[in-house]
Amino acid sequence: MKRSRIDKESPVVVIGGPTASGKSALALALAERLNGIVVNADAMQVYRELAILTARPTADEMARVPHRLYGVLSVAQRCTVARWRRLALAAIAAARREGRLPIVVGGTGLYLKALMEGLARVPDIPAQVREDAKAKHAALGAPGLHAELARLDPEMASRLKPGDSQRLIRAWEVVTATGQSLATFQQAIPAPSKLWFVPLRLLPPREPLYAACDARCVRMLAEGAVEEVRALQALKLDPELPAMKSLGVRELMQFVEGGLSREAALAAFQQATRNYAKRQVTWFRHQMPQAQTWGAQTWGAQFSESLTNETFSFIRNLIDLD
Repeated sequence: MKRSRIDKESPVVVIGGPTASGKSALALALAERLNGIVVNADAMQVYRELAILTARPTADEMARVPHRLYGVLSVAQRCTVARWRRLALAAIAAARREGRLPIVVGGTGLYLKALMEGLARVPDIPAQVREDAKAKHAALGAPGLHAELARLDPEMASRLKPGDSQRLIRAWEVVTATGQSLATFQQAIPAPSKLWFVPLRLLPPREPLYAACDARCVRMLAEGAVEEVRALQALKLDPELPAMKSLGVRELMQFVEGGLSREAALAAFQQATRNYAKRQVTWFRHQMPQAQTWGAQTWGAQFSESLTNETFSFIRNLIDLD
């Protein structure tokens, strides 16, 4: 098979879409055909201790083509958007030096948007302010912190839901440390990197997507998701860490602690996964309207050869071949 000639004029392929839509399988198949490197853009797949719950590519899959940014951080760490973007740009540059096509894939829309459009530069927040933010959240709860933010920064408060703890804390930190709204910094986004992005999105029909979500949860339990959660529980981590909010952690933790039966925990896990997939579909539909879209016409039970062939042909037309 002819191999792609990758140089500084070649694109960076970006594949986004909801969980269980077959993004990773598509990225792997394209990387094999196009001499590519797969770069992770899933906020939870960066954590090494969450291989099962995040459906990280298997060792066999990662041996077929190079994969980057999978399992590179401890669950005790925080992977911010800015940190991931720096790592992703470095991985893309390395792929180009190796003469390979960078294929960025994931369901974390904010990561993909930051990669392609740039990211606001917010000043470093002092450690004491971060601690104060955690303490205030613990004392007031998310609704109370939202009310406090509404007094300090009405604009950001109007954008955030009262239950969105992580973003509420971040907005409170910024306005407290800088005296300016986070919205002010977001409006001054620097120019994006000088890369040619080819965004693709998978938007499967609802019923088979939800069925795939349910089947994935069942498979995760069979593969050892409960044991993974037990190991996570043993670390006694801050419950506000991003990894602790991964899909399935809360539901399976309740089973481990005796609060839910295995069947009830699975049902709750499946419901949470379907809800997340629904939010992702909405985000990708509205926030990546420029992306080439594959939906009901090319999407099979979860992943199909026809989808790979059509996507491959689309990308091949953009790239010079030897």
